[in-house]
Order: sequence, then C-alpha cells, then structure tokens
Amino acid sequence: MTVEANPPVLRVEGLSKRIGKRMIVRDLDFEVKQGEIYGFLGPNGAGKTTTIRMLVGLIQPTEGTIRIAGHDLEREPLKALQHVGCIVENPELYPYLTGRENLELFARMTGDVSPKRIDEVVRLVELGHRIDDKVKTYSLGMKQRLGIAQALLGRPRLLILDEPTNGLDPAGIREMRHFIHGLARDEGISVFISSHILHEVQMLCDRVAIISKGRIIRTGAVSRLLEGDPPVEWEFSPLEQGVDLLRSLSYITALERLSEGRVLTRIPEDRIGEANQILAEAGIRVNTIRRKTPTLEDIFLQMTEGDSIA
Repeated sequence: MTVEANPPVLRVEGLSKRIGKRMIVRDLDFEVKQGEIYGFLGPNGAGKTTTIRMLVGLIQPTEGTIRIAGHDLEREPLKALQHVGCIVENPELYPYLTGRENLELFARMTGDVSPKRIDEVVRLVELGHRIDDKVKTYSLGMKQRLGIAQALLGRPRLLILDEPTNGLDPAGIREMRHFIHGLARDEGISVFISSHILHEVQMLCDRVAIISKGRIIRTGAVSRLLEGDPPVEWEFSPLEQGVDLLRSLSYITALERLSEGRVLTRIPEDRIGEANQILAEAGIRVNTIRRKTPTLEDIFLQMTEGDSIA
C-alpha cells in the first residue's frame, strides 16, 4: 500500500455506524492537520462517543475509512494506532502508586519506553514537583495531566481527548487550556477534543465540527463560524405587535423569544437603527437594544435547534 506524502494526521471519510436498525453515525467526513486543535461538538446522543471509539479501534465502523498518519486503521491497525494517544472518559490510574510508578507501569505494558522518555513527558505535563507523590493526593487536574502523560509516552502524532476539562474548576480549566495549546504549538501534536463546554472550545480550538443526530452539520474555523449577522436582544412593548413587525422585516434572519418578554434576533448591524425606527413609528416602545457578541454556543443552539449539550 502506498502511503500518501504529508497526509493529514487524521482523515475520516464516509464514516458510518449502524447498531441493529439504528444508524448512530452517518457519513462523517473531516480531517485534522498537524499541530491543529480540532473540536468535536454535539448534543447528547449525537454520536460523539461512538465516533471516538471507532477512531481508536474499540468498535468497527459499518462503512467508511479512518486514516491515521496515512495508514488505514482497518488494514494496518498497529501502524495506525502507534501514532495515537487517547483518553476516553477518565484516565485509568493506580491511586496508591506515585505518578512516576504509574508511568513506569504503563511503559512496561506498552513496550519500549525509556526512563528518559518518562522524564520528558513529566516535563511536558509540568508535574515534576509532584511526580513522586502518590496519585491519591493529586487534584483532578493533576490526574488529567498524568493521564495525558501516559498517552504521550509513545510519542503520538494524534492525541484524542474526551471531555478533558470535565469536573475541573475554573483554574483547572485554564491550566488545561494552556497545556493543550502548548502541546500543539511546541510539540506539533494534533489534538482531537470532544467537549460540551462550548466557551472553552471557542477559546481552545482552531476548527470545530458540530454533529447532531449522527451527522456533521457544520465544520470550519471557529472565527468563520462566528461570522454573520450578530445576535441582538430587544425589549419592547406591546410584545406581540413588535414581534410581528420584526418578523415582517426581510433582513432579520432569525427571531427567538426569550424569557421575561425579551426577543433575540439576527440582524445586520447597519440595519438595527432602521428596525428601531420602524418599531417606534408603529407606536411600539423600545426599552432595550443589546448587541451580543456571537459565541459558538449561539451557533450550536441555532443549528441543533436547542438540543441539550452533553
């Protein structure tokens, strides 16, 4: 088999998974480049965990191909998976061993890993000051970093993380964000992240894919996804008359009722004043116009029709 020169670290084409009569994942296409942080977002039951399990060879796809560093996962599983480090859910650690002893044990199970490499990953995850303490004394964030250290022992080109900030406090989330950025920037490692914390993904990832009901419905650079008409929040009375009037304006691309009589619209910034004047001339009292900075969560909820996130 000919290996493509300079391929994406991860390429997924036509990936589908059927369980019984139910299609869990349908026709996924995406790729992750070297040194890129790629976010994978979706509501509960969208197919995120199923996709990750296929990426690491835990379950077989019904259709489609997965190529890691140019190697087909089905045809060359050992060659493909030697380039992957992964933490699905919580890292498996022995609490009564030290951090170093956990790494040494994992190194013996996985093959030829030198003491020098253990020291290198300890430095990468910034645990040198606690690596010889028992894991039961570690904070959750330290345990997450030790789990990532395990995943890095084999010098993977692709690191797959399932909810890496789950359960962390704000300080721990910031530390994890800084750490993941460093892996991509300084080590050139590609990072594939499944997460439901949209604000963090927006700050962390270069590109994202949004998956809903087993399909990718949007993918692209975070900055590009946030382009378009800004969300604008209105408060006015009488409410129903104002809503009907705004709905009649062709340049308002979306309108959503919020709680406490508020309305959220998508409207070009240079047409906000015009819409306000039209409301005023119709005898509608406008109390508040608030332009919101668009977020990935706005895009997510709009595209998944308000599905809950998990």
